[in-house]
Amino acid sequence: MAKDNTFSGMAHNALTAETTVVGKIVSQKDIRIDGTLEGRLECQGKVVIGETGQVIGDIVAVNAEVVGRVTGNVMVAEMLVLKATSSLEGDVQARRLAIEPGAVLNGKCTMQPPLDEGGEA
Repeated sequence: MAKDNTFSGMAHNALTAETTVVGKIVSQKDIRIDGTLEGRLECQGKVVIGETGQVIGDIVAVNAEVVGRVTGNVMVAEMLVLKATSSLEGDVQARRLAIEPGAVLNGKCTMQPPLDEGGEA
């Protein structure tokens, strides 16, 4: 199911292609989804939805990059990147958003203002 790998010198979790998980995943480290998740994903690091990856459910993370498909709402504390092959059907809440030409985003987008040094918006 999920395994711990070394990626760019940092430990992360992975849901490999041709694997389906139904339920909620909570991760303290970065996670890459190349299979299918039917449920909620909460991550204290970066979420990467690979080209073969699909999430049907909400994602809550610090940073996220979507190359595959997401059907659900995405709440990112910092940066959300939608690559050219990505498809996101749902509402987005992020501090920063990058959308490559060809990416599909169908939903409402709410941008959060950056925090000042005092921790206030």
